[in-house]
Amino acid sequence: MLALVVGGTGFRVWQEARQDDRAKADAVVVLGAAQYAGRPSPILLARLQHAKNLYDKGVAGYIITGGGRRAGDQYTEAEAGERWLTTHGVPDDKVIAVGEGNDTLGTINAVAETALQRGWSSAVIVSDPWHSLRARTMAHDAGLSAWTSPTHTGPVVQTREIQAKYILRETGALLYYRIFNAPADDIGVDLG
Repeated sequence: MLALVVGGTGFRVWQEARQDDRAKADAVVVLGAAQYAGRPSPILLARLQHAKNLYDKGVAGYIITGGGRRAGDQYTEAEAGERWLTTHGVPDDKVIAVGEGNDTLGTINAVAETALQRGWSSAVIVSDPWHSLRARTMAHDAGLSAWTSPTHTGPVVQTREIQAKYILRETGALLYYRIFNAPADDIGVDLG
């Protein structure tokens, strides 16, 4: 039975990673990743570029950047994302930085609260392919109607070995979330 649950969850993680839903929404949500003195890491940069592309194509009229700061950081992940987007052509008033959360659950909850306060109920979530199912599940649990449009560039999708590690990691993280209703971002590989 355990093998069926784990295998079925892994299959769903893989399956959701292959979905790219670009239906119109109230906002595109970019989940944070590491930033270095306000400069996005390669993982965050891939997410921001994809979100800008969705915005430019009219998928949503706003982009919400999410993610807090680590000890010693001057900028939040959300601020680094906001700075990159606004310096690359997205108007200041179309980007909302939500600098809260140091894990997926904390970030999703803060982003959902901000969106719902603005009267928004739908979001396209941009993250890495393997992270999509867990992020979408958490967004639904936080009250958003959400679907995903994952990045297909950047360090997380470079090799089959890296992809397999992330699928295993996300399978464990999703099961952990489902059982304990708690984040599990620190298990497995580093999302840098």
